[in-house]
Amino acid sequence: MDRIDAMKVFVATLDEGSLAGAGRRLGRSPAAVSRAIAFLEEHTGTPLLYRTTRTLRLSDAGERYALACRRILADLEEADLLAADERSAPRGLLGVTAAVAVGEEVLRPMVEEFIDRNPEVSIRLHLLDRPASLIDEGIDVALRIAHLQDSTLVAIPVGEVRRVVVASPDYLATHPAIKTPADLASHPIISMTHFGLDSWSFPAARQTALPQVVQFSPRFIVNTIRAARASAVAGHGVTRLFSYHVAEEVEAGRLKIVLRDSEHAPLPAHLVTPHGRLSVPKVRGFVDFAAPRLRDYFEQARRITDAD
Repeated sequence: MDRIDAMKVFVATLDEGSLAGAGRRLGRSPAAVSRAIAFLEEHTGTPLLYRTTRTLRLSDAGERYALACRRILADLEEADLLAADERSAPRGLLGVTAAVAVGEEVLRPMVEEFIDRNPEVSIRLHLLDRPASLIDEGIDVALRIAHLQDSTLVAIPVGEVRRVVVASPDYLATHPAIKTPADLASHPIISMTHFGLDSWSFPAARQTALPQVVQFSPRFIVNTIRAARASAVAGHGVTRLFSYHVAEEVEAGRLKIVLRDSEHAPLPAHLVTPHGRLSVPKVRGFVDFAAPRLRDYFEQARRITDAD
């Protein structure tokens, strides 16, 4: 059996979550899929997958082997496309990742439009509230809102976002004014992990060197952007989100930004991809398609929230 082909079967099984799913994707029977994985296990001399009637679980060796397989298959695909000189014909499976909120609300419509325009491309959109390892997890493009640390990635700037504190106009009209970060201690806080469960930090005040940290006991803790935003719109308290999360509500007058003078510097937004992947037609095509649309989106959100 061809080892590269068996690797493709192994990765497809992990992506689909079952032997049958991999078989449907590759046009093979579950028995053929099982034989390919057994071949790899015999070749490596160790179990890669623990299989039951309902679940698949990678062994420790299987986790390491899966990462290596993804890297090898990505490099082979890139080599094939470059050899064929198919720079103007995006095709194949493209892996894209982003945080859940921006992925659902911003990136997903762009992905769908790109697929409609490129019928030979399929996209697996990974929405994760953690930074994915692009190379190890076989992902081609990520949308990241943060200061970048990984020098092995190519970064294409697409905008900036602010961390903003918001509440509904009705709430602000019936509660004590919020003029400094310290004032938040007397307000009900809607908190979530990404922005601090029991404290928020702000830049140092004038004539001090230490950042301002506001401690609080949140009245409501949620784990999604959508829930925090909806609760604030309904007037249940004050929350902190990224500026693009609340641009629509700010423009409609459902939320108002407070503490503008106490905001941290904006965070950059980038599309990032491993070195060398931009030469692959599907990656270059998606980046060229998505980058200007993301710039327009973040710029519009900036104008709206700056004008509030």
